[in-house]
Amino acid sequence: MKCQKCPNAAALHITEILTEDHVEELHLCEVCGHKYLAEPNLKPAKPAPVTPVLDSEEPTGIQHECDMCGIKFVDFRNLGRLGCPHDYDVFREDLLQLLENIHGETRHSGKVPRRLPQNKQSQNELMSLRKQLQAAVKSEAYEEAVRLRDKIRQLEEG
Repeated sequence: MKCQKCPNAAALHITEILTEDHVEELHLCEVCGHKYLAEPNLKPAKPAPVTPVLDSEEPTGIQHECDMCGIKFVDFRNLGRLGCPHDYDVFREDLLQLLENIHGETRHSGKVPRRLPQNKQSQNELMSLRKQLQAAVKSEAYEEAVRLRDKIRQLEEG
């Protein structure tokens, strides 16, 4: 996980409980952590009183709750588990931010294992081509469908 103040690796993980409903987590390297703890002006201010949301905006952060299972994001942070598959959509922004803090990215850009057989890679390509073929037939793009069919046959034979 990287520091939230600089590009170094985070060594300190601080949870500030500002109010009963508002918790702030900080991930800091040793240098930024010592500055944060030593200088009181760097500590977060108490949040303004929460006003009810009157329009269609959804609350974010800790108050955000899944309609299906009722889990809040703070519960996920405490338990380390989501309640249902719908939570990935509900907490998308929070999860992306968390992944970026932990991994530095939100997309996997790693290597393919050396032992991965070539046919596994071609299987993935075949699955993708078959989906494209179905979509082409569904949209009546028959020339594209013929091209995809031929490509699939070529991969299956090779």
